[in-house]
Amino acid sequence: MFEQTFKNIDDLLYKDSGADSELDYIGQTSWVMFLRYLDELEQDKSDQAELKGEEYTFILEEQYRWPNWAMPKDAEGKLDHHSAMTGPDLVQFVDGKLFPYLAKFKQEAESANTIEYKIGEIFSELKNKIQSGYNLREILEYADSLPFRASNDKHELSHLYETKIKNMGNAGRNGGQYYTPRPLIRAMITVVNPQIGEKIYDGAAGSCGFLVEAYDYLYQRMEKTTDNLKTLQEETLYGKEKKNLAYVIGIMNMILHGIEAPNIIHTNTLGENIRDIQEKNRYHVILANPPFGGKERPEVQQNFDIKTGETAFLFMQHFIKSLKTGGRAAIVIKNTVLSNTDNASVALRKLLLEGSNLHTILDLPGGTFTGAGVKTVVLFFQKGEPTKNIWYYQLNPGRNMGKTNPLNDKDMEAFVTLSAVEGQKPETEQSWNLKVADIDETTFDLSVKNPNTPEEAALRSPEEILDEMVYLDKETKSILNAIKELI
Repeated sequence: MFEQTFKNIDDLLYKDSGADSELDYIGQTSWVMFLRYLDELEQDKSDQAELKGEEYTFILEEQYRWPNWAMPKDAEGKLDHHSAMTGPDLVQFVDGKLFPYLAKFKQEAESANTIEYKIGEIFSELKNKIQSGYNLREILEYADSLPFRASNDKHELSHLYETKIKNMGNAGRNGGQYYTPRPLIRAMITVVNPQIGEKIYDGAAGSCGFLVEAYDYLYQRMEKTTDNLKTLQEETLYGKEKKNLAYVIGIMNMILHGIEAPNIIHTNTLGENIRDIQEKNRYHVILANPPFGGKERPEVQQNFDIKTGETAFLFMQHFIKSLKTGGRAAIVIKNTVLSNTDNASVALRKLLLEGSNLHTILDLPGGTFTGAGVKTVVLFFQKGEPTKNIWYYQLNPGRNMGKTNPLNDKDMEAFVTLSAVEGQKPETEQSWNLKVADIDETTFDLSVKNPNTPEEAALRSPEEILDEMVYLDKETKSILNAIKELI
């Protein structure tokens, strides 16, 4: 039922002249689903208040509530065609009244941690792109048929929403930036092993994949007390996201996973001066996959001690500064961070090795990120003690990775198992140890060089080389565009 409903909505969006990509489909589905969810939430709270003999004050005024504008019903519980808007009237109401009304909540909310603020933020940033009021009428009817109240319904909806995010990533264009393979995220979380009561942060939250998986990880393992559930809901998961659509998708993803008012701030994380980050702003655990290949303007670079235009390297500085002493991090990043010889890259490696224990580097195969083309690694580190030994693990699933052959949980099992070994980690054909005392202190080169692999097996496949060529071409265009903006 759920899957067919999503497909029907996509079919209507495909027919509509206003939505023309997977990104548009999920953005438009998100605002409709959010308002449908909000109505269910309000109805639940109203019912709970009534049982206690109290009166519930609705967030939305009467005319802007779902049952009044979206789905007015007759005595039999069917759509009342006499009072339901459709065609141009419906689009005019949504664009001219509904969105402006909801956007105002951003200014009127008491704080950014309230659902009122999230309403205002979402409807300040999104626009209705559905141009046909007849298509919109059908979409509203499909959304109304989705049950949001039972936890198993929410679970199925969240699974389908995740599938939509994954498909958006596979569609190429800009979609890939929102999707990190979930088996990789789950492995990273298992290795870092967050605990209830710790604060978990992703400063490049995207679709909030790391945060929803961390929520599931903690929920499954914690004692189900009222205090623990409140802590998990309200004081555990934190994120920041710059892009409008990603912010909305992330909020919706967290809501569908059961987090009522997500602590996600819509902001450019790199716009924050890292010298202003104080202890109260720091976190116990950081899990992230910052954007690859982005370029930041000189005024943004001034917020950092190590000046570079490379977005991912600026994020690394932000993450290091945002960790509490003793805090743990797992960060996906381009493998060039390990080997680049420019001053910024060398300084960043020195900073990481001297101020944190970079205990593990996971080398990912080409094709792990669909459409990205770039080779990546995951850096696992704990802030405080300097690094003495690094354990490398070269993931090799034994097949070419890609859309039809994505990463799966079984691929990650051996890495996760070996990561749990205490003391010196084992050496295999895919893993080895490197003493930091043996590293050249002029370059701090941490390149992935497996001493246990035959030389011919270490050569990259033609697919990997072609993928990197495509990626480098994209990155060159990005740099040229950034230069044009500066001129």
